[in-house]
Amino acid sequence: MRDNPERSRFELQVNGEVAYADYRRQPGTLVIAYVYAPPALRGTGTADRLMQGVAETARAEGMRIRPLCGYAAAWLRRHREHRDLVG
Repeated sequence: MRDNPERSRFELQVNGEVAYADYRRQPGTLVIAYVYAPPALRGTGTADRLMQGVAETARAEGMRIRPLCGYAAAWLRRHREHRDLVG
């Protein structure tokens, strides 16, 4: 996963396709507006790996995550080890 600050999104490239999570940085918070996986990557765990990277980045930077996207919110509910990041 890589941060693409020019496009305000985290990206994960798999087999020539790019899944991404659009974000806004606010003081102490990453606002995740939208998570997208191309049709070819859906059901492969790509979005899960992308969100894992987002959570690791937030933790490393001492930030919280505010999920606006339904997928991001559901992912955080399913991954109890990252619930402390929700804010």
